[in-house]
Amino acid sequence: MIHREDMLELTRRMNPSRNCFDRIAGAYINDMGEMDESFNIHFGKLSTSEKTRNLELAKAIPFSKTNIQLKEYTFPETVKGKDSMWQLLQAMLQCGLKNDALMEIFYEQIADGYPVDYKFAVFVFHGVYDVPLKGKDKENLWESEEVYDFVICTVSPMEGEYEPAEPVFGFLYPAFSDRSADKEKIDIFHADSEKQEEGLMYKLFGKRK
Repeated sequence: MIHREDMLELTRRMNPSRNCFDRIAGAYINDMGEMDESFNIHFGKLSTSEKTRNLELAKAIPFSKTNIQLKEYTFPETVKGKDSMWQLLQAMLQCGLKNDALMEIFYEQIADGYPVDYKFAVFVFHGVYDVPLKGKDKENLWESEEVYDFVICTVSPMEGEYEPAEPVFGFLYPAFSDRSADKEKIDIFHADSEKQEEGLMYKLFGKRK
């Protein structure tokens, strides 16, 4: 079960004046399922308008309807071995998205699991949130309780040449549960809560091809 307040706490750190992201990477996939172009840049180097646009894209995942569009899943032990998406996500976290070879593998896996006949974009955001302690009155204290290191992924149809529309799928990893990271779990977003993207779900919980 995802706590709405946990997600709102994260989104409050996703605006131009209080931004928790340090890196953004992504790829544009053509209608044949092939990667046309990719990018990988420090978030701080984006223009103000680019930051605002991309923050809205990232926020769409945690700000969605909790436990309806955004649901929590546990990685079974059977999908944590060699060539698993879980292993790939650990590596992406460890390098903070700076390893282009790892990111290319990730984009290829997402493209393989999302065989559509239109262009789409895969964006990945790396964030670090210094989770503040809360006193008995639930007011934030100055001390840090934990550093939450996380990634948000969005999968969006293209509106223009380099303009992703609102996400149809995405995830937050590791799950932010009770204001703490849980690497055993992932929060997965479907824009249509009645229709799961089975191919992408298999990619997350099955073996990479």
